[in-house]
Amino acid sequence: MSFLISDAMAAAAPAPAEPGGLPLLFLIGMFVIMYFFMIRPQVKRQKEHKKLVEALKKGDEVQTMGGLVGRITEVGENFVKVEVADNTVVTIRRTAVETVLPKGSLKEM
Repeated sequence: MSFLISDAMAAAAPAPAEPGGLPLLFLIGMFVIMYFFMIRPQVKRQKEHKKLVEALKKGDEVQTMGGLVGRITEVGENFVKVEVADNTVVTIRRTAVETVLPKGSLKEM
């Protein structure tokens, strides 16, 4: 009646598991590799960005994550106002600022 499984295979006892820490060492090694190549650099970038956002002040020339480039005209607790053109002021979140450009960068554009 058993066409797919032979009687000898069905009656065989399972093989005992070999004791050893190789799989455990492999998992620990993979976690360590992921930490140093993925988690640690991301945390470092987050700290640098937080430091940059806290240091924003009026007159800084900035680039946002959306690609807008302008000069900060007003700094609030959560938002900054950026002048992107003459008489054109945009309100953005402080965390949306990607980089602070060197002074005089807007004149080159």
